[in-house]
Amino acid sequence: MKKLMMIPGPTPVHQSILNALSKDTVSHLDPEFVKILKETLEDLKTVVMTEKGQPFIIPGTGTLAMEVAIVNSLKKGDRLLVVSHGFFGDRFVEIAKCYDIEVEVLASEWGKIVEVEEIARKLKEKKFDTITISHVDTSTGVCAPLEEIGEILKQFPETVFIVDGVCATGGIEERMEDWGIDILFAGNQKAFGVPPGLSNLVFNEKALERRNSLGKITAFYMDVNRWLPVMRNPAGAYFSTHAINMVYALHQGLKIMLAEGLEERFKKYKRFASAFQSGLKELGFDLLAVEEIRANTVSTILYPAGIEDLSFREKLYENGVLVSAGKGVLAGKLFRLGHMGNISENEVVATLSIIEKTLSDINYDFRLGAGIGAAEKVLFAK
Repeated sequence: MKKLMMIPGPTPVHQSILNALSKDTVSHLDPEFVKILKETLEDLKTVVMTEKGQPFIIPGTGTLAMEVAIVNSLKKGDRLLVVSHGFFGDRFVEIAKCYDIEVEVLASEWGKIVEVEEIARKLKEKKFDTITISHVDTSTGVCAPLEEIGEILKQFPETVFIVDGVCATGGIEERMEDWGIDILFAGNQKAFGVPPGLSNLVFNEKALERRNSLGKITAFYMDVNRWLPVMRNPAGAYFSTHAINMVYALHQGLKIMLAEGLEERFKKYKRFASAFQSGLKELGFDLLAVEEIRANTVSTILYPAGIEDLSFREKLYENGVLVSAGKGVLAGKLFRLGHMGNISENEVVATLSIIEKTLSDINYDFRLGAGIGAAEKVLFAK
């Protein structure tokens, strides 16, 4: 039985994207491929709402993109401020320490955020070369107030602002130029709804200038200056062979997204998040993050008394739905449900139906149909 993959990435992949992935592999200098790569780079700029940014598409995943952002903006002894809202905020710290970068961390309790005022105070205390934050931390389901943070950073023009958009880009509004974001990156496999395999980054002019100011860096493959000629002139430059078929898939995924319309897609994910959250609360579950900071792409759902994590997820998978376990300090306390990528109302209703069946199977006391009914009121409200 095919499972509904309702995890926070990889997300379900549309058949047209799989068809693009299976096209004949050609030379990375083939004129048709060069045309597709150029279009994909431009579409990536559109998704993050920048006209002047320089996109990079590099074989790898979100973690590679994290490291690319770090090594091209900081050198040994530089100061990095990490605003961490969970597991993936903490990953920035691990990467930076590998390069002997001085790291300070502003960390929230998991399920909460670091307040903007606290970030402003820390930036006023001392100079930081770079600040990093995850727009949505996949482990906690909280969404950072990027626009407000960007406004604060206008007072600190020397600080490079790096945003991890892996669980947000294409699913939640990100205005790279308006909000003063210098480096924004994402993978394929979440809101883009494309199989994993590419690191997608956009650097603005300030970020490229920072890279040049570092001189020689402790990286070869991850050096954006080596990729830059290829990204600016795919037909006339070579550094490393492109992941040809992955670019085909990303090209199609972005075309689907832009044909739908970014604003419509953002509204859809918000509606799906609200439907899932309303339905699950009606069944006795609770949400880790409060509504004001809750992401529209992933929900972190706390178990009520009497439900054991592993047995619930195993029975749910047996019934046809895959969800993710909690990470770190949240392991065993919640499950993580993704609602992004190329899903529709059908997947929302089917997932809640199977959750209700699973609850019935484990003899949990609830009113059958309550979760589905609450979700449908959100989904089909006029």
